[in-house]
Amino acid sequence: MVDITPLVAAGRKIIQSYGKGGFRISEEMFSGPLLVFPSMVASWDVPENPAELDVGHFAPLIGAEDVDVVLFGGGTSAFFLPPEKQMLLTAQGIVVEAMDTGAACRTYNVLMAEDRRIAAALYPCP
Repeated sequence: MVDITPLVAAGRKIIQSYGKGGFRISEEMFSGPLLVFPSMVASWDVPENPAELDVGHFAPLIGAEDVDVVLFGGGTSAFFLPPEKQMLLTAQGIVVEAMDTGAACRTYNVLMAEDRRIAAALYPCP
């Protein structure tokens, strides 16, 4: 059998599991919504309902020099930001790719292992 576990540099944050309201990232447990960067994890103060998000909730990502793409995990299903909010974020240099949280976690790990300039904005799954 071939081991396909991605090789990541020391100190990089890899998402190992998700579910039941939380995440296991680099051997640490986290609960609630999170912002995950290759070098750090931060809690994300957002409304319970993704439909109530506004551009201000993405402020920690605006101007982040090491982020080109944000993977937005909307929980158990993809939640797409309204076009006007998406356009405001794009104008600030943030490309948001919407998907369910599981897909966002898996995609984050692949892109992070490729040393891409990414972050994940994640709502937990119940």
